[in-house]
Amino acid sequence: MQRLPAVAILMAIGAACSNKTEPPVATHSPLADSADQVIFGARFQLNDEGISRALLHADTAYTFDDNTRIELQNVNTTFFTATGAKDAVLTSRRGTFNNRTNNMIARDNVVVVSEDGRRLTTQELIYNQGRNEIASDSAFVMTEPNRRLEGIGFRSDPNMKNIRILKAASGFARGVTTEPTATPPQPAPTPVPPPVVPQR
Repeated sequence: MQRLPAVAILMAIGAACSNKTEPPVATHSPLADSADQVIFGARFQLNDEGISRALLHADTAYTFDDNTRIELQNVNTTFFTATGAKDAVLTSRRGTFNNRTNNMIARDNVVVVSEDGRRLTTQELIYNQGRNEIASDSAFVMTEPNRRLEGIGFRSDPNMKNIRILKAASGFARGVTTEPTATPPQPAPTPVPPPVVPQR
């Protein structure tokens, strides 16, 4: 029986070890180093004069400035009507919640879906709890059955039933295409007939 040299055996063991999968390394947020507090599974109730307007969840929350500014990761916010019915759901990868004003800024892959089928996507959105309004100055796209709208900047209720587009609005509805707004052509002036001179 032929014996393998000790060097060959050690090389084989080293190769086997190098093929093992390295254990996953947990990502570390730089926010955790300077935060006053880190909360996992955070939940915030946004009320207006006793009426529940929204319920905000986040995987992780980092508090700053005496817990008045909260940086959020993996945001999920449910909006409610004045009667308490579910109105729409917002999701985003990141966000900032102001504990004094109860306002929130959602950032990075923001999606709002209403209960009756409207869907809006943008990169940044502000929720004003006092006005119960969502707004953005960024480019957005809103889709619903038989309609698509897009533009730059909007103001709307969370359900997106009443949306005001700030500029560069375009879209289509049931086969009717709407191009970006422009100055309409002016009508040609109406010719004025010459004055009639009476005959003598």
